[in-house]
Amino acid sequence: MAKQHVSETPATQLLRAHKVAFTEHPYAYLEHGGAQHSAEVLGLDPFTVVKTLVMQDQDAKPLLVLMHGNRKVSTKNLARQIGAKSVDACAPEVANRHSGYLVGGTSPFGTRRRMPVYIEETVLALPRIAINGGRRGFLVGIDPQVCVQLLGATPVQCALPL
Repeated sequence: MAKQHVSETPATQLLRAHKVAFTEHPYAYLEHGGAQHSAEVLGLDPFTVVKTLVMQDQDAKPLLVLMHGNRKVSTKNLARQIGAKSVDACAPEVANRHSGYLVGGTSPFGTRRRMPVYIEETVLALPRIAINGGRRGFLVGIDPQVCVQLLGATPVQCALPL
């Protein structure tokens, strides 16, 4: 099977500019399929597929949360750990505006707006993760430490089972 070429995205441009080694994993995007779908079609463990969630605090200040594909965010735990009164998911159109990406194709790399990034602590213990590469139906495989090095991601403990 020939390797499918994926055109450059702001995320892959940023990774290349910082000489980050990554692998490309295109797949057939499914509306509302999420990380579970991408893990299934790519033959990956959903725990290693990391979703990028655009959220906001009580003052509508945006932030990114990097979470295992088979977990959800405890917004109460997250808010407590980051010193916010509350944290909620952004509406899709608001998330698109903050990140510059379409929901379902949001990468933490190369976002339109700089936002604080929080990463579930257990993600950092994985040898490799698959995370969105800046387009629906496109993941990149990277070392999770890149999220700390390039994004200044702060480890948090806010994962809940789906």
